[in-house]
Amino acid sequence: MKILLVYPKYPETFWSFKHALKFIGKKATFPPLGLLTVAAMLPSDWQKKLVDMNVENLKDSDIKWADYIFISAMLVQQESVSELVKLCKSFSKKIVVGGPLFTAGYQEFKEVDHFILDEAEVTLPLFLSDLEKGSPKKIYRSEEKLGLGSTPIPLWSLIDTKKYASMNIQYSRGCPFSCDFCDISLLFGKRQRTKDRDQLVAELDSLCNTGWRGGVFFVDDNFIGNKDKLKKEILPSLIEWRKEKKYPFTFSTEASVNLADDEELMDLMVKAGFGVVFLGIETPEEDSLTECGKFHNKNRDLISCIKRIQRKGMEVQGGFIVGFDNDKPSIFERQIQLIQKSGIITAMVGILGALRGTKLYHRLEGEKRLLKEASGDNTDFSINFVPKMDREILSAGYKKIVSTIYSPKCYYQRVANFLKEYRIKVKIKVRFRFYYLRAFFHSLWLFGIREKGQIYFWKLIFWTLINRPKSFPQAIIFAIQGYHFRKVYEKYF
Repeated sequence: MKILLVYPKYPETFWSFKHALKFIGKKATFPPLGLLTVAAMLPSDWQKKLVDMNVENLKDSDIKWADYIFISAMLVQQESVSELVKLCKSFSKKIVVGGPLFTAGYQEFKEVDHFILDEAEVTLPLFLSDLEKGSPKKIYRSEEKLGLGSTPIPLWSLIDTKKYASMNIQYSRGCPFSCDFCDISLLFGKRQRTKDRDQLVAELDSLCNTGWRGGVFFVDDNFIGNKDKLKKEILPSLIEWRKEKKYPFTFSTEASVNLADDEELMDLMVKAGFGVVFLGIETPEEDSLTECGKFHNKNRDLISCIKRIQRKGMEVQGGFIVGFDNDKPSIFERQIQLIQKSGIITAMVGILGALRGTKLYHRLEGEKRLLKEASGDNTDFSINFVPKMDREILSAGYKKIVSTIYSPKCYYQRVANFLKEYRIKVKIKVRFRFYYLRAFFHSLWLFGIREKGQIYFWKLIFWTLINRPKSFPQAIIFAIQGYHFRKVYEKYF
């Protein structure tokens, strides 16, 4: 059996880092972890080929070669998926799909032959068994949530790791919180399921054996959902593993704001190699936090929480939302001040969207306020419901936020604000790459000479050299990332 696994294209989004990746000659931020894991679940004697359309072109010869086409995708990739399905069907190929896009809305894809929905560890074996018998069904679904002990090590041999800026692995699924706009607990449940120490170390070993050295993103939606296991088992193992392997990786992940309440956990994460953590901060408006069920963010000095994590040695990235029913016109300036004062450099600000199946979706549907399905892109204007705030005020306020925080003046000021608090504590064996030098000189020319606002760039450069010389490479990296953010948001400037 010949299996072609295809990962559709991402549009240009906040997280694509398309414009920043050009500086270092990379094609995409992360490889398609889901497809690599599914590939490892398929019979070992099957022939497998993976095409990530974000790093290479899909050829007609690839499609002709395959007996089955496997596709996995997220909501934001739906346009590319539609084109891909049409192309594969023009060759009369059987198509098998799975992943969040299809689990939430498989009904939209009439031409697909087989849907492997929910969790592949449960539904894929059912499909494979029926396929062997010659009678595969169209839809495979299950609400069963298995432990992750049966999840295999991704089949890294199917990709060229040099084309990616970072690698990714998964330690857990599920989140103990139930924010009404989020579909994570809907997809993966509220009870966090985790891999054990030996399984995680084996996965890290396999990645290390590919020759990869650099960043690794733990894709968990809330890494700290089981703090006790992290402290007693996982983080001590990671500390020991990195030391034994001479610090080949640094880690990043996602967590909740209550990370700031646990000094022991923060210290262990930094010792284990975690230098970046993304937090769902959402809003400083308490009534809006109540509205969306984000109670763990309430009654907090959010800036103090963020600074506490930064001082421990982790960069905080943040997600912010406007458009809640309880938002007032003052929310836009409040969001700007929160982002600037906290020193959150990577601040993803989006207008609230109602994802299919979420509590928010059902509430708005009941109130007859839904207009269309969400696009999956947090940074566009495709508001899919009728907001309580005047739509024009909401759109203008959103534009004000992004055009302010990603203007050269505010952005470089925010980088300096962050570097005042931050100290690099995560150990890694630095390996020189030629593209570092190329990226450095290209950034000096582009940001210091060609682009508008170069005075603010040079202010940051000289301030860093004088006050935080060890953080100089970090300042250049942030400048390059800022260029990507400006390109994504330039239509709003």
